[in-house]
Amino acid sequence: MKRCFDVALVTVAGVVLLLPLVYTAILVRLSSRGPVLYWSDRVGQHNRVFKMPKFRSMRIGTPAVATHLLADPASHLTPIGSFLRKSSLDELPQLWSILKGDMSFVGPRPALFNQADLIQLRTEQGVHRLLPGLTGWAQVNGRDEIPIPQKVALDREYLERQSFGFDMKILLLTAVKVLKRDNVTH
Repeated sequence: MKRCFDVALVTVAGVVLLLPLVYTAILVRLSSRGPVLYWSDRVGQHNRVFKMPKFRSMRIGTPAVATHLLADPASHLTPIGSFLRKSSLDELPQLWSILKGDMSFVGPRPALFNQADLIQLRTEQGVHRLLPGLTGWAQVNGRDEIPIPQKVALDREYLERQSFGFDMKILLLTAVKVLKRDNVTH
C-alpha cells in the first residue's frame, strides 16, 4: 500500500511541481558554474548505496561530507544555495528516487555513504530495513539540529510506529516546517 501511495503522490507532485522544478533548474544553471543536479551517494534500504539527486546548492569541488562538518559551510554555497536549502527546493529532484523505488515519501533520511556512525547505529537498531524517505520523524523533530543518537532513536520510533496515519502526520508536519523554514541551519 505504501508503494502505491508513493507512486500516486509522486505522479501528482510531479505534475503540480513541474514549473517550480523547471524554474529552479534554470536558476541553478544561471547562478553558478556546473551541473544543475548533484548526485549524492546515499545509503538506502538494507545499507545499499544508491545515487540520490538534489538541485546543486554547493559550489563545484565542495567535499562530500555532511554540511555541518564543513569549516565554513556558507563559503561553499552557490549564490542561490542558501535559498534552495531553506526553502527545501533542493530536495525536489528526489521525487525521481521515490518514483524509481530507492526512496519513499516518509522514512529515515538517507545517510551519506561516509556517515559510518549513523549507518552503524541505524543497523544496530534495525532502521536499515526501512526505505529511506524524503522526510521522516527525525526530520520533523529537529532536522539538522539533533545529534545522531537522538536522530536514530526517532528513526527507531518510526520503525515501531509506522502506519499510513503516522505517515500522513509526518507529511503534514513537514509541510508546516518547510513553510516556516524551521531547523535549517545552512
